[in-house]
Amino acid sequence: MNPVINGFNPTIDQQPCQRGVRAKDRTLKHLLLAALYGASLALSAAGPALADELTPLLPPSFVTSTTIPANGDVNPYGVAFVPDGFPRFGTIAAGDLLISNFNNAQNAQGTGTTIVKIVPNNQPATTFFQGAPGLGLSTALGVLKGGFVLVGSVPTTDGTFNTIQPGVLLVLNRTGNIVAQWTPAMAKIDGPWDLTIFDQGDRAKVFVSNVLNGTVVRLDVSVDDNGVHLNHATQIASVYPHRSDSAALVVGPTGLAYDPQRDVLYVASTVDNAIFAVFDAGKSQHDGGKGVVIYADNAHLHGPLGLTLGPNGHLFVANGDAINSDPKQPSEIVEFTPQGRFVAQLAVDPAQAGAFGLAFSQPRHEFVRFAAVDDNTNSVTVWNVPFENGGQ
Repeated sequence: MNPVINGFNPTIDQQPCQRGVRAKDRTLKHLLLAALYGASLALSAAGPALADELTPLLPPSFVTSTTIPANGDVNPYGVAFVPDGFPRFGTIAAGDLLISNFNNAQNAQGTGTTIVKIVPNNQPATTFFQGAPGLGLSTALGVLKGGFVLVGSVPTTDGTFNTIQPGVLLVLNRTGNIVAQWTPAMAKIDGPWDLTIFDQGDRAKVFVSNVLNGTVVRLDVSVDDNGVHLNHATQIASVYPHRSDSAALVVGPTGLAYDPQRDVLYVASTVDNAIFAVFDAGKSQHDGGKGVVIYADNAHLHGPLGLTLGPNGHLFVANGDAINSDPKQPSEIVEFTPQGRFVAQLAVDPAQAGAFGLAFSQPRHEFVRFAAVDDNTNSVTVWNVPFENGGQ
């Protein structure tokens, strides 16, 4: 395959590494977006590699699959891999990739009802869950290794902001049946737009961004064979700007990524065109406001949406192009460090507004899978990227 997708090449920060970094540790800092195009760091046995030693390799394999199920739903938003340890004897299994659809077959926003399981080259996509009409399944999609799927609903009745509703969080079992429904009053949600999960097996912390009131909540839950039990809901961040948008329907706080080692939650604030860090997110009992800006880059950020923490410790964000748009940088995914240093970027589509949800799988056998949706083509691309853990 040609290593250039849709005619676009990544931009790569090629400043030298700091001296004194061991070659083994450099494997933790591979530029994963560069690796998608076949670039990798050349490591020297005599000492640490320099970034100007990037050499092209054969490109990693990738597969692009449709996200459109039999009912015709479009506009893929949420992306989630089923984690290792997920119970057997369901309709999904560890390693499967799930995608939630926000629009129906008529492309009315906030009316999609399906979560699909991606089977490469399968058309239509395999339906894992199909709910009642008008759900509007958002980017808030996650999977608990205890055997349950969480998904947010931000519905409209006519595809416009005029009829947008607060929505709910649905809990599904491993065969795609609803076992619980968390309402705004129960879970302090108001337009659950994205989520991330810190999964500890019999318990978990679920962080949810609310696009209709500009807040983030932490849901402390317990998990057993009977279901997922919501024990406590705490609002931990707020005052992110949010508003309607003629093209995107609504914009506000979106992508979330949690670092449990540092107890830091990263928040992609679309309207601010910036990434914030909320400290003590896993244990705080009060609202800490927006947190601290860790990345504000008008050259590379264009309305950040989906956000994830990569296995190399870098953050990855999808640009939706509703804010600070640049036709020369459409549908970009940007890789940057938690210290705010730009690393690399690539475009998932030659037109704007294609990028949204993205996710990494758990590393396996020195490879990690990276998935990103393209709203413009109603598809998802999954790359199989070489990645050395380096003993982390």
